[in-house]
Amino acid sequence: MRKILAPISLAFLIFLVGCAGTASTAESSSETTSNNEVAQSVPADLTGDWKQTNSQSEDAYQVATVRDEVITIDWVTNNGDTKSTYWVGTFEAPTTLQEPYIWSSKRDKKATDTALLASTSDSKEFTFDNEQISYEAGILGTTTTVRLSKAP
Repeated sequence: MRKILAPISLAFLIFLVGCAGTASTAESSSETTSNNEVAQSVPADLTGDWKQTNSQSEDAYQVATVRDEVITIDWVTNNGDTKSTYWVGTFEAPTTLQEPYIWSSKRDKKATDTALLASTSDSKEFTFDNEQISYEAGILGTTTTVRLSKAP
């Protein structure tokens, strides 16, 4: 009798261990899906540092910082040694998941009126889409679309 029960017990034990592994994998999958759903239900967080990705030069590009309710953009030259203010304005964080997210920033005149390379526009339209912030920047009669990605 013991000879018959031993293989059956071993088979039953292997079956139970196999089921436990499957259940834990299923639970893990369920938790991952749940975490992804939470991440997808929260609007994008745009706070932080951003750098231009479509610059034609490693020596001249724009960077932005988004903090609280302000976006600040600088021209960067001389291998990063020189920064010149281009824009300081309001920032409105996204409240929905809808992309593209577009907001109109009002220029902080006090912060930009004395900056030689700053935009003189009263407002500027920004777009967040596909993990990038984009806007039009102009200087000396030339306008280009700047695309920024979060800096590492």
